[in-house]
Amino acid sequence: MLRNTISAILRAAEAGETFTIPMRGKAVARLVPPGELDLPRLDGDRETIRRILSLPVDDELACDLEAAEEPVGDP
Repeated sequence: MLRNTISAILRAAEAGETFTIPMRGKAVARLVPPGELDLPRLDGDRETIRRILSLPVDDELACDLEAAEEPVGDP
């Protein structure tokens, strides 16, 4: 698809659209307008996610999370 429509996609990116470029059904790149290059990444690789999820939860935060999960009574 990209090969056949690159001009139209580049014009759309210039106008502000963002595109995910797939290869064999897997996202491999993003094409973004020039002003968005300095934005922080909102995604992460698997190892980073696993590392973050393996960190212990702060005891105070754990209590807050448990309290937030308790059902709220009907008023």
